[in-house]
Amino acid sequence: MSIQMIQQRLLSYNCKTDIEEQQAIREITQEVVLAALGRGDFFKQALFQGGTCLRIFYGLNRFSEDMDFILRNANPEYQLKDHIKHLTDELAAYGYTIEITDRNKAGATIKKVFLKDTSLGKVIDVRHTNLTGSMAKIRIKLEIDTNPPAGSGHELKYLDFPFVSAVAVQDKPSLFAGKIHALLCREYIKGRDWYDFIWYTSNRVEVNYGFLSSAINQFGPWKGQTITIDKAWMVQELERKINSIHWKQAARDVHRFVRTTEQPSLNVWSKELFLGQLSKLANK
Repeated sequence: MSIQMIQQRLLSYNCKTDIEEQQAIREITQEVVLAALGRGDFFKQALFQGGTCLRIFYGLNRFSEDMDFILRNANPEYQLKDHIKHLTDELAAYGYTIEITDRNKAGATIKKVFLKDTSLGKVIDVRHTNLTGSMAKIRIKLEIDTNPPAGSGHELKYLDFPFVSAVAVQDKPSLFAGKIHALLCREYIKGRDWYDFIWYTSNRVEVNYGFLSSAINQFGPWKGQTITIDKAWMVQELERKINSIHWKQAARDVHRFVRTTEQPSLNVWSKELFLGQLSKLANK
C-alpha cells in the first residue's frame, strides 16, 4: 500500500522527460524524509531552509537536490546522524532500502550525511527513466549548520504526504536573506541562486536584514568587519555582482531543474533582466 502511495504521487507529476521523472522521484523521497523527521524531535532543534524548503512549502517552480537545515541555537557537539537513524525503518515501509553515509569532517560546523537508495526503481513503474542508468540510485545530501547566523525567523508548516507531519521552517524573509548572502558570498556563480532571486523579487518578499547582517559578518569577504547591512548597501553590492556575471552560462546551470516548458524563459536571462528585478527590491 505504501509503495502504491509513492507510485500515485509520481503519476501526479505528469512527467514528460526522464530528467523530470528523476527530479520528481527525488522530491517525493525528500517529502518522505521530512515527514519521518517530523515524527521525532528533530524540528524542536532544527529549521528547514534552502531551495528544497522554498519549493515544497512556498511554491518555487524549480526542483532542488539537497536538504539544508540550521539549528535554532548553536551547538558544535550536535550530530545529525543521531537524529536520522530511524529513517531506514521509516523509508523501508515505502519501498526504499536506505544506506546512510556520514561525511562529517572533524571540527566542521556543517554536518553532512548522504542517503542512498538503489531499490525504489525496481518496485515502481517509471515511464521515461532507464533503470540501469542515472535512476539506478537515489542520492540525497542532508546538511545542517550547527553554528548558524543569529536572527532567523521561523514558522511551522505541515506536510500531508505521505502522512500528516509538522515541519519547522525558516520564514520567507530569512530564506531571502540567506539567498542574498549566497549571491554575494558564494565563491562561484550558481544559476539556481539567481533563479530563486527572480522568485523572491517577483513575490515582493521582505529581507530579514538582521539575519543577513549576521551571515555577512560570519562568512565571506566581509567576515569580521561588523558591517551593519541596510537596503542601500545590499542593492549596491547586488548591482555590482549582476554586472559581473556571464548570464548565458549561469542559465545553463538551471535547465535540468525546471520543466521543459519553462526552459525557453532561461534564454532571456541578461544583465538587464536582473537589474530590473533588483529595482523591485530597491523600490520597495
